Formats: sequence, structure tokens, C-alpha cells
Amino acid sequence: MNHWADASPDDEDAEQSFVRPYTITQGRTTSERDDLTLITVIATVTGPGEQPDTRGLQPEHRLILRQCRSPVALAEVAAGLNLPVAVTKILVADLIALGRVTARPPLAVAVGQEPDMTLLQAVKDGLLRLGL
Repeated sequence: MNHWADASPDDEDAEQSFVRPYTITQGRTTSERDDLTLITVIATVTGPGEQPDTRGLQPEHRLILRQCRSPVALAEVAAGLNLPVAVTKILVADLIALGRVTARPPLAVAVGQEPDMTLLQAVKDGLLRLGL
């Protein structure tokens, strides 16, 4: 799957490529939920081995449901979809509203522990090296 931003401005399909995220989110530019962060853990509501009902969902929603059969961070979902995090947040918020997925903070944060600053710094350094 090609990333919508991979097209160069000289590509004749570039104009269509930039419409894609807008189309996927039905024109929405921000998520209605402000609690979704890069490290928010997303998981499907279905039980193990149970297939989620995907009727009426966009292909990207279906991919999210497939990715989140086991808990996964929102940043990983965005990377798996090859979409911007802002677009992924909107799609995940849709699935939360439909009751198809749950979202929670990582366990270390959820139980009141302080996050591991060394780990967070390593993640930040890695993202900076990637140019994100």
C-alpha cells in the first residue's frame, strides 16, 4: 500500500493522492476524542477466534480491526495502515463509537506508575532519526 504523501508534486496522480485522507475521514480533520495519543492501546472487542462484523465499514476500518485483534499502540496502527496519525485517530474514534474497539492508556500509565523516561527518550530519539 503506497502512502498518500509518497507522491511527488510532479506525479500526475498526486492531486488525487492528496484527496485520499480527506475522503477516508469523510472530510473530518480532527478526532472527536482528545484522549487518543500515540501510545494509546487499541484492541478489538471480539473474543479470541471470533471474526468481527465488518459490514458497512470502510476498508481502513477493517484493516484496523484486523490489526487490533491483539492490543496494539495507535502509532503502530497508523504505521500499519501507512496513514497519518491524525487520520488514524479519526478512524479509531469511529470504531470506538461503534463499540468495535476499546482504547486504554498503556498499563504502566493505567495503574498509576510513572512512565519509563529512558524508554520514552529512546522512542523520541528513534522518531527523530526517522524524521518524524
